[in-house]
Amino acid sequence: MGSPIRVLHVVVNMNRGGAETLLMNLYRNIDRTKIQFDFLTCKEGVFDGEILELGGKVYRIPYITDVGHFKYRKTLEEFFNYHSGYKIVHSHLDKMSGLVLKAAKKSGIAVRISHSHNTSSEGSMAVKLYKWYIGQLINSHATNYFACSQVAGEWLFKGRSTSASILKNGIDIDHFKYSPQTRREIREELQLSEHDIVFGHVGRFAHQKNHQFLIDIFAEFSKCEKDSILLLVGDGPLREEIEKKAFDLKIHNKVKFLGVRSDIPRILQALDLFLFPSLHEGLPVSLIEAQGAGLPCFISDQISKEVDMGMNLVQFLPLNNKSLWIERIKKRLSISDSREFNFEPLKQKGYNIKDSASQLEKFYLSV
Repeated sequence: MGSPIRVLHVVVNMNRGGAETLLMNLYRNIDRTKIQFDFLTCKEGVFDGEILELGGKVYRIPYITDVGHFKYRKTLEEFFNYHSGYKIVHSHLDKMSGLVLKAAKKSGIAVRISHSHNTSSEGSMAVKLYKWYIGQLINSHATNYFACSQVAGEWLFKGRSTSASILKNGIDIDHFKYSPQTRREIREELQLSEHDIVFGHVGRFAHQKNHQFLIDIFAEFSKCEKDSILLLVGDGPLREEIEKKAFDLKIHNKVKFLGVRSDIPRILQALDLFLFPSLHEGLPVSLIEAQGAGLPCFISDQISKEVDMGMNLVQFLPLNNKSLWIERIKKRLSISDSREFNFEPLKQKGYNIKDSASQLEKFYLSV
């Protein structure tokens, strides 16, 4: 049997973000005797060590914000000219994929994939305008399109969105199934009592995730429910600001900032409900994981309806009505629910990571 096909994935870094977590889940489950992943990154990431263990390579070039447009473009071209053996490049930089795919095409790489993981750009007006300009390069330089949801495809690919393949953000379902014993253990570790009502959120501390709103909701709820705790998993540029807000609202003793964690399935066992008030999303892996753990999810109505797995766990709520969030949360907590769920809907909707990995493997082998 010959060597596996090496696919180059382009990301900023391989940390525990949604797209990166999905990539690692795919990598662990794909047949690595047939397909091998390599990564072109700009910064060190927590998954780098595991990638090397699985047989992948991690390359690093400086990011555009460090060296500017022209130097970044030149560095990309030099990279692809030097590593001319790749037949497939799979870019996960949303609109910034335009520069990657243009350089890949120039160096003669046959299969150039743009993958949409979002529905909006972040940054100032000038940054968004620049990203829009770069995004215009995608349709003329990509050969194939992937998206995590219908709306994510429509956002990034516009007129080509019907050509996009939807690759579901699958999870390893068995890892998330509810366990009363794990719940007791993790609550003990986090110094939570069995009577505490525990809210949770998993996400980077960035504008998109809307932590300000989340803190407001929790602060309001905790006024009438003294035994309530909020667990925030993740890190990012706005963490300090959110820590200060919790302190100013005098709820800092009820909010636990857990940082980046590698044991998300265990953390979810400790929760009673999951809050996710994002301003925009593609289709968040963390919401699939929360439903996999049988958690009621109160989420922003700006998130695609495709995220609801039909398990009666998701409520979409408007971001301009905080009192409605409080009301719905109280109502749900008054119902005694079992966390023992039938996970067939997750499988039927294609959110088993083994199915996602198989779909991607077949695609790579066919092209």
